[in-house]
Amino acid sequence: MSGENENQPNLENAADVEAGAGDQTATDEGQLDVNLAALLAELDKARQDVLYVRAEAENIRRRAAEDNEKTRKFAVEKFARELLAVRDSLEMALADQSASFENLKIGVDLTNKQLASAFEKADLKEINPVGEKLDPNKHQAISMVPADAEPNTVVQVMQKGYELSGRVIRPAMVVVAAPK
Repeated sequence: MSGENENQPNLENAADVEAGAGDQTATDEGQLDVNLAALLAELDKARQDVLYVRAEAENIRRRAAEDNEKTRKFAVEKFARELLAVRDSLEMALADQSASFENLKIGVDLTNKQLASAFEKADLKEINPVGEKLDPNKHQAISMVPADAEPNTVVQVMQKGYELSGRVIRPAMVVVAAPK
């Protein structure tokens, strides 16, 4: 029986070890469940944050598109207001029944000044290149004439050109000096 007694303690020790391991396994599983739950909650929060950021980005994109559309639609509003005063002056001149050439000339001169002021406020500048070298980016030569000026120099402007904020919107139509 001594052989059995020797086996008895070993069996009891094995049972104790298994019971301890079972407690440890249960503790580890419980900790893993807690960790898993925390990670799942963190993942859910990250998903919500991503959805929020996407929605916010879409709102910003939509607002920017609306702002661009409004800007494009009403970009000339300020200039149009300036031109209304010019039109009013022209209509008043046409309605004048005094038949005085001098009054008409004064009215047209004032209207031209109003128009020049509107152009200046809109950064619309005149291109009047008399005496300058031909610049194909700003001038369109329509003919050449013999002249005392250096060849390819503008000697006459047939139609003024215009730049809007430094960008040519209509080149000046010019006559240039021909080479001798």
